[in-house]
Amino acid sequence: MALPLAFFALFFAWPVAAIVGRGLRVDGVWHLGRIGEVITEPDIGHVLWFTTWQALASTALTLLIALPGAYVFARFDFPGRHLLRAVVTVPFVLPTVVVGTAFLALLGRGGLLDELWGVRLDTTVWAILLAHVFFNYAVVVRTVGGLWAQLDPRQEEAARVLGASRFAAWRTVTLPALGPAVAAAALMVFLFTFTSFGVVQILGGPTFSTLEVEIYRQTAELLDLPTAAVLTLVQFAAVGAVLAVHAWTVRRRESALKLVDPAQTARRPRGAGQWTLLAGVLAVIAVLILLPLGVLVARSLDTPDGYGFGYFRSLQSVGAGGTFLVPPLEAVWNSVQYALAATGIALVIGGLAAAALTRRGGRLVRGFDALLMLPLGVSAVTVGFGFLITLDRPPLDLRTSWILVPLAQALVGVPFVVRTMLPVLRAVDGRLREAAAVLGASPLRVWREVDLPLVRRALLIAAGFAFAVSLGEFGATVFIARPDRPTLPVAVARLLGRAGDLNYGQAMALSTILMVVCAVSLLLLERIRTDRTGEF
Repeated sequence: MALPLAFFALFFAWPVAAIVGRGLRVDGVWHLGRIGEVITEPDIGHVLWFTTWQALASTALTLLIALPGAYVFARFDFPGRHLLRAVVTVPFVLPTVVVGTAFLALLGRGGLLDELWGVRLDTTVWAILLAHVFFNYAVVVRTVGGLWAQLDPRQEEAARVLGASRFAAWRTVTLPALGPAVAAAALMVFLFTFTSFGVVQILGGPTFSTLEVEIYRQTAELLDLPTAAVLTLVQFAAVGAVLAVHAWTVRRRESALKLVDPAQTARRPRGAGQWTLLAGVLAVIAVLILLPLGVLVARSLDTPDGYGFGYFRSLQSVGAGGTFLVPPLEAVWNSVQYALAATGIALVIGGLAAAALTRRGGRLVRGFDALLMLPLGVSAVTVGFGFLITLDRPPLDLRTSWILVPLAQALVGVPFVVRTMLPVLRAVDGRLREAAAVLGASPLRVWREVDLPLVRRALLIAAGFAFAVSLGEFGATVFIARPDRPTLPVAVARLLGRAGDLNYGQAMALSTILMVVCAVSLLLLERIRTDRTGEF
């Protein structure tokens, strides 16, 4: 636990505390009365209520739509499965401003639905909920599906032989085993939707506002740091309460499971029911995932001279959009470099943390578990701004160092590594470790020979998630990315913030490139995992 604790203390707790302190402490005096004043404001109460209920609704809707997809990808083998699994992860890497723009082009004025049927959903809560499902579908598919693919199906088959119906066998055997993974996915979806910013700002208009939107407005537009600090504390407290409940419930559902090679569990669909389920999941993916992405690609190719690659070619120019010191296309290589470094940091910190959490240690371990998830529930604006005012003097003057961006991105990647690896690590039968130790294996060899073969699949899934979220991280990166080394999300946001068809088309072109980079990277990980499954 030592290295993860030090990492979070230095690069998370310190920057956030510095921002809160700067907002509530004036001339060395704490003004804590401001907390009560802000909380009792009616407008803030409405913001907090909407933030909470839309996050709960988004989480429930995401689980309802994505759990069948997790089952299909875990248990069915069909042509294009690995490619499709990489594609459904693409929305998760897109900056939220791009997601909002894609849905606005689909659901807003002059959008596809408006042109075909005269239906508009922008400025409604349904547009926000659908965009959240689009964004978080991959979280459920990969987190739950990763464990589901390793569960031995013979346990459920044994229950059916003993007289249980298919549903009863799933409810009494498989669902309890999947409980921790489902809870982990629900937690991550809730935290992401609770802190939703770009989606709500673009699709909600002036009608809807979350805590994250309000923090940004108070900080960037009104320069009211005391109010922003109070809202950060409120967000922090709400997220802490959710994490405490999650840690308590997951602990009560832990159990050792029999894990097998995923290659043994996936098979071709059999029977009308399974083919219908597969068709239904593919239809959902086509409408919910592929259609918005298709609209995004179409906008990137729709130039004033007709469909073509004009916007893509213009990205090679330094003067493109008038907002960059380097060609916007260089942001692609910058993002890949940053994401690779952030993934390495997240795997080391998250892997150590997950290993520590498999040991039972009472409240200390539960508190550590909750701490690891806090970056997902605290304003990225707060973290990024905190980096600027804390890591600006020796011995940690990192303002001009390239490592600052991967450190911020790794903060978001670590929770995904932990939540992906932890259910699998906790499912490993402790007697296997004990048997290896009795036979003379050192602790390192026990981990290498027992844990690693079973957790390697989860490790690669975690690496894919960490890489994806690092590619798409925007809230903190926008504060700390150097002008001569912008990332893809920062470049997209800069272009979207400027008027003109050229800037908009270039933003769509960069977003399309971001989609392709993400899909190719995840597909490579899928291939690595497939090629090495014979070593289990």
